[in-house]
Amino acid sequence: MDVAIIGIGIHPFGRTEGVSGLEQGAYAVRQALKDAGMEWKDIQFAFGGSTDAGAADTLVNNLGLTGLQFINVANGCATGGSALFTAYTSISSGAWETGIAMGFDKHPRGAFAVDPEDWGLGKWYGEVGLALTTQFFGMKIQKYMHDYSITEDSLIRIAVKNFKNGSMNPNAWRRNALSYEEIASSPMLAHPLRQYMFCSPGEGAAALVLCSAKKAKQYTTKPIYLKAAAVRTRLYGSFEVFSPWQAMDRAPSPTVQASKAAYEMAGVGPEDIDIAQLQDTESGAEIMHMSENGLCKDGEQEKMIQEGVTEITGKLPVNTDGGCMANGEPIGASGLRQVYELCLQLRGDAGQRQVSQNSSGADGKQQHRFVVLDNGQIDENATYGHHHHVAPGEAQEAAQEVDH
Repeated sequence: MDVAIIGIGIHPFGRTEGVSGLEQGAYAVRQALKDAGMEWKDIQFAFGGSTDAGAADTLVNNLGLTGLQFINVANGCATGGSALFTAYTSISSGAWETGIAMGFDKHPRGAFAVDPEDWGLGKWYGEVGLALTTQFFGMKIQKYMHDYSITEDSLIRIAVKNFKNGSMNPNAWRRNALSYEEIASSPMLAHPLRQYMFCSPGEGAAALVLCSAKKAKQYTTKPIYLKAAAVRTRLYGSFEVFSPWQAMDRAPSPTVQASKAAYEMAGVGPEDIDIAQLQDTESGAEIMHMSENGLCKDGEQEKMIQEGVTEITGKLPVNTDGGCMANGEPIGASGLRQVYELCLQLRGDAGQRQVSQNSSGADGKQQHRFVVLDNGQIDENATYGHHHHVAPGEAQEAAQEVDH
């Protein structure tokens, strides 16, 4: 059974003093219901997650005690994408017809604090500094830059782009564009990554209302059809967050596996993609995810970034809402924030940051394919033509795609 996204909602990301994460989650759900023209009593199931802001299923106290199935999701940075994946499979299997995928968080200020032993590692992992993810990311992109001739200039340009895009996003946390010079002169935190090349833990919430495709037109004139979903974990030899070592023989990242699965399920390839949402925990992550999702070969990012290919006005816009850099990363909500943005783009409702929709296919319809590459989703808007998107996470990846 085909699946459609019929309602989207978001609570602004950043810092909202006096508002709990659960309250932000309830706000996003109400916005999504309003967008779909539905009420909470119309929802048959929900999947939701949060890392630091409480149990998502307790939102029934805020939204209504209707007896629906509400299952908590916990999957690290892929929590939001995993909630959507599970909602998608629940409807596509025929088990339910209408549900919600949502996520929220409210992290303490400062870097994420983890106990390596909680992740199946020894204390040594923290003692050598790898549990501080800024150092892990710096080490990983440093090697990638060496192997594929990526320069610091590309890291800076990605940050400039994402903060510029964020300045046009009313729901973003960081809404001040930063100049090349400001980023290039910011303090070095973990070579080669500087202060303004990282995202920050924050707050926010996002929610999506989904239903079976046959019911979509009852609720909206702009349904987004979800065509494929895939989740993968790492192979031996894939060097990701909380990998205890780097094997002599490297294996593809889970992003590679998830995106390939999503492309195959959707019947498209990376050459069909016109817009992408990529995990930009820091500038280097966006660079690596470009190739991991098949959007280019390793090393080709340098030229693409220099030529402005990933700008909103470029051939392959990436992170049109400012990505994690401008929005921050409330873990439970981050992946769904990406899908929210792509739904706006597919509907033609993205305002100043709207990607041009001026190409036409042989049948005269406008042709656009939209990709999420961080927690795995691909959607399509029935109004404009063909659209697809895919997304990975960090420790676990998810990918989904849509068609009408």
